[in-house]
Amino acid sequence: MVNAGAPVLMPWRDEVAAVLLGWFGGQEFGAALADVLLGTAEPGGRLPTTWPAAEADVPVLATAPVDGVVAYDEGIHLGYRAWLRAGTEPAYPFGHGLGYTSWELTRLTATPDEVRLTVLNTGERAGKQVVQVYLSRESSAVDRPERWLAGYAVVRADAGRAERVTIPLARRAFQHWDRGWKTEPGEFTVHAGFSVTDLPFATRVSAP
Repeated sequence: MVNAGAPVLMPWRDEVAAVLLGWFGGQEFGAALADVLLGTAEPGGRLPTTWPAAEADVPVLATAPVDGVVAYDEGIHLGYRAWLRAGTEPAYPFGHGLGYTSWELTRLTATPDEVRLTVLNTGERAGKQVVQVYLSRESSAVDRPERWLAGYAVVRADAGRAERVTIPLARRAFQHWDRGWKTEPGEFTVHAGFSVTDLPFATRVSAP
């Protein structure tokens, strides 16, 4: 059990069966923790941060203001984007999270407006999953992250049941800032999966 509000090192993580992250619990934290550990409730959260395997792997360590100013020298390569650019494997990537069942994605289709896919609960009990969609651009005239989050959907399904899911893609997800929001013409790759590094499906769409 980890009770922390930011990523911490866990050199012991491979010596335990599972890691449960509680963040900052309120007065019902103990009851909620018991429900999750006993299987009454599904641990359905997903990481909004990247958790390092070693401190030396962290792309940015200095985050304290200097003379009242925080310098973002990494530009648009913030958070998980910095990890992707560095090519370093974290302990747990952005978007990662497990529950008490297993999932499979099929039938991916995409347009510049939306992504559609089927999410199948392949386990033996009901559960919750967060399907995540990322965009990337292999060749670009502007500085871009290796890939970036474009949308997501929360899915709940009983054991053995499949749900057809539609995830809208905002026009802004394809745009970059150049003294205003602009769209570079050409093709983008749409990735779908369960974290920024677990993306088994991909297809291409033209810029809207």
